[in-house]
Amino acid sequence: MAEQPVLSIKNLKTYFYLEEQVVKAVDGVSLDVYSGRITAIVGGSGSGKSVMSLSILDLVDSPGKIIDGEIWLNGINLRNLREKQLLQIRGKEISMIFQEPTSSMNPVLKVKTHLLEVIRTHQQELSKQEVVSRCKAVLARVGLRNTEQILESYPFELSGGMCQRVMVAMGLLAQSKVLIADEPTSSLDLTTQAAILEELMHLKNEGMAVILITHDLGVVAQMADDVYVVKDGKIVDSGTVYDVFEAPTHEYTKSLLAAIF
Repeated sequence: MAEQPVLSIKNLKTYFYLEEQVVKAVDGVSLDVYSGRITAIVGGSGSGKSVMSLSILDLVDSPGKIIDGEIWLNGINLRNLREKQLLQIRGKEISMIFQEPTSSMNPVLKVKTHLLEVIRTHQQELSKQEVVSRCKAVLARVGLRNTEQILESYPFELSGGMCQRVMVAMGLLAQSKVLIADEPTSSLDLTTQAAILEELMHLKNEGMAVILITHDLGVVAQMADDVYVVKDGKIVDSGTVYDVFEAPTHEYTKSLLAAIF
């Protein structure tokens, strides 16, 4: 029996209703994401890949609106859930590393408060000592030293790379089934990039489904199992990383590959 996807998106459409036009940021996208695999969503700036990721968690801001489609997670269509029910999905079942981690964290809350919120929401049975111990352990796992100092720091006191690692740590704490990483290595030094990508590989090997959103085909070649190429809100190419890189079917994919090889 074929493996079932942990996350399945069918005919997703997210449009932005501007004064003079309707922008079809995501226009009829369908894709499947599997546990223990990294699924890369590739495209240039403005292709719709980030809006797609926000749509999965119903986090698209006005004037954007999801107008059609289904988002299935373990047999449940998230599009049928109310906001209170979605709050139980976000962070626990599906975690997200945002493109700008410093702007995704509350600047007036310490790192420990962000981490504690994840645990309080999804693992309320732990004692205070267990909670602190888990927070320190997960920060160490993503390569952060001086964990006590990090826990007492505010996001603005940390570098972009450190905040990115904290976001990964939050995903680890939640023990999510799916992790969405939106350009997780943008604006980071090469050493930090390598550490973040290595951690994503660890998560994949532990059975998590990872959605990697990126414009960097070099990273895709190194990391991904499955690839979806997005242009103007539509998927124009898809398959295993080998299929897409060795035998691209769309001219847009060929042009992306020609730019790096």
